Amino acid sequence: MEDSKWLEVAIDTTDEGLEEVSARLMANGMTGLVIEDETEFRRFLEENRQYWDYVDQELLDRMKGVARVKFYVTDDETGREQLAGYLRGIDLPYTTAVLGENDWAHSWQKYYKPLTVGERLYIVPEWMRDEPVPGGRTPVYLDPGLTFGTGSHASTQLCLAGVEQAVTPGCRVLDLGCGSGILSIAALALGAGSAAAVDIDPKAVDVAYANAALNGIGRDRLTVRAGDVLGDRALAARLGRERYDLVLANIVADVIIPLSARVPGLLAPGGVFLCSGIIDSRVDEVAAAIERNGLRVTGRREKNGWAALEARAR
Repeated sequence: MEDSKWLEVAIDTTDEGLEEVSARLMANGMTGLVIEDETEFRRFLEENRQYWDYVDQELLDRMKGVARVKFYVTDDETGREQLAGYLRGIDLPYTTAVLGENDWAHSWQKYYKPLTVGERLYIVPEWMRDEPVPGGRTPVYLDPGLTFGTGSHASTQLCLAGVEQAVTPGCRVLDLGCGSGILSIAALALGAGSAAAVDIDPKAVDVAYANAALNGIGRDRLTVRAGDVLGDRALAARLGRERYDLVLANIVADVIIPLSARVPGLLAPGGVFLCSGIIDSRVDEVAAAIERNGLRVTGRREKNGWAALEARAR
């Protein structure tokens, strides 16, 4: 049977015109709208700037000057009749692009391929789990459709390489800013005994548990919580009841710097702190904060303009 086809309809307007175009489309019966707006995009970046040091220039360029409304109809006679109705009273040019059912639901999968990391890890999209794993590699299965980190970013790869070196059989791991859970799941796959994971985004809890399940890891070995370790004293105290052999933080410099003051109280004797997500121009600043807070920086890895640091208790 031939795949269903969809038409993606895009109407370019102005910031001022977005509300009017959207209101007209909704009045004509179209409720599934996608708004692309540079002003809102930049406001979102500004309001959430604590979560990143760097935004890809290609993405900034793609959003420059954009004020656009998108919606979808089936690519057939019925869909085109509906399109004419939805556009009634809108005197603006529009473009259409044909999407197949596969494009609609799964085309993003082509961007995800198995990824070798370090000397031992092999990050595998879950729909490719039946393919052979290279000899000597430990597979970690992830569902990129669940969003968050997939292992493709240089900062995550740097941290994973550090995890490989730092994990010892049965060790206890704490993953701060866990996202998809990739770091703690990799540590458990490599032989860690247990892991606790925390993320400021509540959606990360279900995502990390789902990815752990893909790897045969249950809640008896991995505990995931939502919360802000810096702002939630009760959460920090709960985590601090146990000392961890390995503390991970793949976040950004502006979070790692204050977080480094909490880490000594979380580390077991001889424990290791691995932090990544640091743009290379700020690595010395982060290293100084770590040293100032009583840890000794013992390693540094760099890739594609990003850096990761390893530190131990003095």
